[in-house]
Amino acid sequence: MKETEKKKELMMFLSGSEEKEHFLSSANRKILSDPLNDDNPITVQVLGICSALAITVQLKPAIVMSLAVVFVMAFSNVIISLLRNSIPGRIRIIVQLVVVASMVILVDQILKAYAYDVSKQLSIFIGLIITNCIIMGRLEAFALGNGPYKSLLDGIGNAAGYGLILIIIAFFRELLGSGKLLGYEVLGHKGLTLADSTGLYALGYQDNGFFLLSPMALIVVGIIIWVQRSKNRKLIEEN
Repeated sequence: MKETEKKKELMMFLSGSEEKEHFLSSANRKILSDPLNDDNPITVQVLGICSALAITVQLKPAIVMSLAVVFVMAFSNVIISLLRNSIPGRIRIIVQLVVVASMVILVDQILKAYAYDVSKQLSIFIGLIITNCIIMGRLEAFALGNGPYKSLLDGIGNAAGYGLILIIIAFFRELLGSGKLLGYEVLGHKGLTLADSTGLYALGYQDNGFFLLSPMALIVVGIIIWVQRSKNRKLIEEN
């Protein structure tokens, strides 16, 4: 009886074609891994650039934003996939926005309750997850046409690919812009004089304030895109 009940629960979560596939089949692994490299939402699809500019001055907000997007995208994909056969086509965008907005409100309230300082740093950008083109794009292009399990993998994969780029940008901006990571001094202590300084600052190193400006985020994204296309030539678009 228990095995029968488990099988029924599994069939509710998997579509007919997914039942024939192993949970970690090559196709499912591809859905999960492609957005981390060859189909990255930011560096390949060039989506979600606004948040890459706005919340990557420090590493901590970038990590929190990445986790928030993973949560919102994964659960929104699953919910839309479960409802896909009962959503009228003409109001599907409205339904998607309602689902995403509900997930964002939940994330926002959790942050205000348990990480209020980060919530203040992220400010309106948490709310703007609702209009994130990556999330809406995956709901429209994938969740509406695939089962919940694949949609879950797609949501996690694309959100992780998005978050990975945010974290890389924030790492270099905070490190080179202020000499810190997660608020901790990693390049040494900057004193009033060289004698009072430690680490690289004692050798005359100065923080590059340009990294704290928004244009630097675009430059870092550009460098990441260049490195990625240098390693994988098939991503280079031909005129």
